[in-house]
Amino acid sequence: MNSQESHGLSRREFLTKATLAGTAGIFGLKSNSIAAEPPAETTRIRLSQVTGICIAPQYVAKELLPSEGFRDIQYVKVSGINPYPAFASGEVDVSMAFIAPFLTQVDAGLPIKLLGGVHVGCFELFGIGEIRAIRDLKGKSVGVPAMGSAHHLFLASMLAYVGLDPRKDINWVTHDVADSARLLADQKVDALMAFPPVSQELQEKNIGHVIVNSAIDRPWSQYFCCMVATNREFARKHPIATKRALRAILKATDICALEPHRAAQIIVDGGFTKDYRYAFRAMKDVSYARWREYDAEDSVRFYALNLHDIGMIKTSPNKIIAQGTDWRFIRELKKELKA
Repeated sequence: MNSQESHGLSRREFLTKATLAGTAGIFGLKSNSIAAEPPAETTRIRLSQVTGICIAPQYVAKELLPSEGFRDIQYVKVSGINPYPAFASGEVDVSMAFIAPFLTQVDAGLPIKLLGGVHVGCFELFGIGEIRAIRDLKGKSVGVPAMGSAHHLFLASMLAYVGLDPRKDINWVTHDVADSARLLADQKVDALMAFPPVSQELQEKNIGHVIVNSAIDRPWSQYFCCMVATNREFARKHPIATKRALRAILKATDICALEPHRAAQIIVDGGFTKDYRYAFRAMKDVSYARWREYDAEDSVRFYALNLHDIGMIKTSPNKIIAQGTDWRFIRELKKELKA
């Protein structure tokens, strides 16, 4: 399904309207907001590129970033399993990723600042056989791409929440993400964590069954999973550029929510993923419409408490918030980008 004309407006026409909408108020931005701001301190912006597509807003934002003053827009290919060092090193300026590993990085003293939440619900826990609940995983083999990865930390938080010890009660099996469907189909693992497009592949091929869908199952559906972060020095030196980049990502998040077919086509056309079907399903499955409603600090505190309780971070949640977050931009943008 590659026809750009099959959904009405051409891609170029839609993006033009979306960009204008951001300045004219359809997406809630007051028409004089951008014009009233000083120009960004830099015209270069570097974002991460990984295999996961739940971070689609930052890919869709490629078409919106020029209106924010960015002329040199770079996507830096980083590990999809561990993209977090690229934030700390300054290789990436502003980007999205799963919240929990950000907290372990802040706990380790790395210069990362969380800027705001973007969406809910990218992770799904799949199981086979009689496994129907998280507690059923005790003593079972569970697949994750790596220890300390987003998959591992999310499931560790889930296990701790229901009273299991992720250090003792689970037989962790590390595997290549590309092998996820085969491992579960061949019953090499009893369960595994997946995010788009792997979760959409498992659903389409009818491999395993969903134990937890973080888009709809509480308490996970009540907190952001993916957030925008930046290198601390980048935000200090380039506060206007930081806000402008965040605004483009949030406006792109609205596109993912309101026009999922368009967003899917954009990320396929941009070479960020290959399969339109999985991309479209991911845009529909992930809750992109809640970034205005949820409180990013609540999400940080929730995950920090869980990780602290199981010994995966030593820093208190309040100190994590004090050291590793900067909410001034998201607070301003929630007022500007009113629904």
